[in-house]
Amino acid sequence: MIEKMIPLADIRYVARVPHIPAQLQAPTGLLRDTLGRPLRDLRISVTDRCNFRCSYCMPSEVFSKDYSFLPQSSLLSFEEITRLARIFVAHGVEKIRLTGGEPLLRKHLEVLIEMLASLRTPHGKPLDITLTTNGSLLAKKAQALKDAGLQRVTVSLDGLDDAVFRRMNDVDFPVADVLKGIAAAHKVGLAPLKVNMVVKRGTNDAEIIPMARHFRNSGVVLRFIEYMDVGATNGWRMNEVLPSAQVIERLQAEFPLEAMGANYPGETAERWRYLDGAGEIGVISSVTQAFCGDCNRVRLSTEGKLFLCLFASQGHDLRALLRNNDSSDEQISGAVAHIWQGRSDRYSELRAALPPDSADLPSNGARRVEMSYIGG
Repeated sequence: MIEKMIPLADIRYVARVPHIPAQLQAPTGLLRDTLGRPLRDLRISVTDRCNFRCSYCMPSEVFSKDYSFLPQSSLLSFEEITRLARIFVAHGVEKIRLTGGEPLLRKHLEVLIEMLASLRTPHGKPLDITLTTNGSLLAKKAQALKDAGLQRVTVSLDGLDDAVFRRMNDVDFPVADVLKGIAAAHKVGLAPLKVNMVVKRGTNDAEIIPMARHFRNSGVVLRFIEYMDVGATNGWRMNEVLPSAQVIERLQAEFPLEAMGANYPGETAERWRYLDGAGEIGVISSVTQAFCGDCNRVRLSTEGKLFLCLFASQGHDLRALLRNNDSSDEQISGAVAHIWQGRSDRYSELRAALPPDSADLPSNGARRVEMSYIGG
C-alpha cells in the first residue's frame, strides 16, 4: 500500500541561527527596519495544537489524527518566553498577543500571562497583553485569565448559523458554546472584546448581516477579515475572497455607517461606526489593500522561531540562542536588533502589484509558514 504524501513543508525546522553582532549596543526602543518601520507588536504562539479544523487554517486532511505535533520538549518554556519578551520590550514592543493553534490548550497559560504582565516598557508603562482564541474554552477560563493580568481578548467566530459554524470548524462544535465564552469574557471585563470573522465567499458570506445584527449594541467590536493566502495547505483561491469593500457595501445597505480614524499607527483594521450609535465594526483587507507600509509586527513560533512576516518562508532560531548557555541577554538582544534592522518584508504590497490573473508571487520552491504555526 502506498501512503498518501502531503506536501506540507516542515517549516518548524527551517530557520537560521541568528548572527550575534561583534559590537553590542544597548537597546533604545527606537529600532527601525530597512523601510523605517518600528518594532511595536510581538505575537507569540504558545502551542501548535488546536481543537478545531477550520479549512482556512488547519484543514483536517492535513492535520489529521496522525499529524505529528511538536513534543513538549520543543516548546519554549514560560521562562524562555518571558526572557525573550523582556528583550523585545526593551527594543520597543508595547503589545503582546498570545496565539496558537488554540492558546487556551496550553496548560497553565495564566501563569505565563502573570509573568508577562509584570513586564514594563522603558518608560515604565505596562504592556498591552491580549489573546486570540476560538472561544471553545473561554467560558471556563475567562476569570482566571483576567485575574492573571490579561487585558482583552479576540474571539474567532465565522458565523452564527450553527450548521455553517459546525461545518467550518469541522469538529461539530456548537456555536452556542462560543457565544457563552464571549459572554463570560465580557462579564469579567476582558475588554474591548473583539470578534473576528474570516469571510469566505460561497461558504459563510451569508452570515455577514446576521453577525452584524447580533453584535450591534453589545459593546463587542466585530471585524470581517478577507480570506488569506497564508501557508500552503488551505487551498486558497482568489475567487473565494470577498473584498472588504463589498462587505461594507452589504452592511451599508442594512445599517448606515461612517468611517473612523485608526486607533494607533500600524492598526490592521479599517474602522467604521454605525450612524445610530450601535457600536463599531472593522474590516481587515489583508488581500485587496496591503498594509505592509506601517507593519510593526513580529511573530514568535511555539518553539522559538522568529518570523518577520505572516507570509514568510523562513524564520530565525532564537531558541538555539536561548538554550546555548553561552548566550547572554545582551547577545540575544543584539541578534534581535540585527534581524529587525535587516527586515524588508512587504509580501502583500508586492502581490498587489501583480497582474489580476496572477495567483501568487514566485516562491522559488519555498513554502510559506502555516498560520496555525505562528498565529494570525
